[in-house]
Amino acid sequence: MIARLCILGVGLMGGSLALALRHAGYVDEVIGSSRNEAHLRRAVELGVIDRYVLDPAQAVAGADVVVLAVPLGAVAGMCQRIRGSVTEETVLSDVGSAKGAVVEAVRSAFGHVPSGFVPAHPIAGTERSGVEAAFAELYQGHRVILTPLPETSLEAVGRVRGMWERTGAVVEETDVVHHDLVLAATSHLPHMLAFGLVDSLARMGNHDEIFRYAAGGFRDFTRIASSDPVMWRDICIANRDALLGVMARYEADLRLITRAIEQGDGDTLLKIFTRAKCARDRFTIG
Repeated sequence: MIARLCILGVGLMGGSLALALRHAGYVDEVIGSSRNEAHLRRAVELGVIDRYVLDPAQAVAGADVVVLAVPLGAVAGMCQRIRGSVTEETVLSDVGSAKGAVVEAVRSAFGHVPSGFVPAHPIAGTERSGVEAAFAELYQGHRVILTPLPETSLEAVGRVRGMWERTGAVVEETDVVHHDLVLAATSHLPHMLAFGLVDSLARMGNHDEIFRYAAGGFRDFTRIASSDPVMWRDICIANRDALLGVMARYEADLRLITRAIEQGDGDTLLKIFTRAKCARDRFTIG
């Protein structure tokens, strides 16, 4: 059980975690904190949190577990504000998509890695954002990756693992570098492709007609371009090196397809498309 949970940033991710734990009966009190008081009042009205405190340093005082659910670009500043109120007994975690940046922000703010710090990343979400988008079932059946550090206590890892398992998530562990490389390829790059494609088409002269005749495949592929732009800007910057690596590889592969089309090379196109279909089919079945 968590006696007091503090969520810093009560949006889709933090709000859904709070709701899931409340529905599971795994938390006694949930405190929220953010810069927007109207947003926090709405979170209380929706039953996501019990109460709120605008000052994050006051909000985390006395909390068993503190979860950083703010955009990646705000993590460093938030850590600076709460560092004096987090004790050695506090379990500190996050939901960030780029673990290296979060670890560096925590290390810089605290001057060391607290033994209670457990970096975490729930691989779940929707294209919607804000507390009104939160729902208790968001994490059910989805993976949550923990990237504990050498300084992280086993007790803290166990508490964070237990917390996420109570949401219905499947919890796995890996290291920070490997996590950021894999997520750059499987999550961050697809978002860049979706944002880039929609922006490119929107700037074409006949974009209204293009979007009007778009079929289901276009809507499915570009759905994630409706995601929070601030959050994805921060992810790009935070995971810059890994993302640039997979983008460079994709650009090379795209040039290969471009040359095949230019040269009317149907054999190469068929080989690429067949290989992609087989890989996708295996993934879907698995």
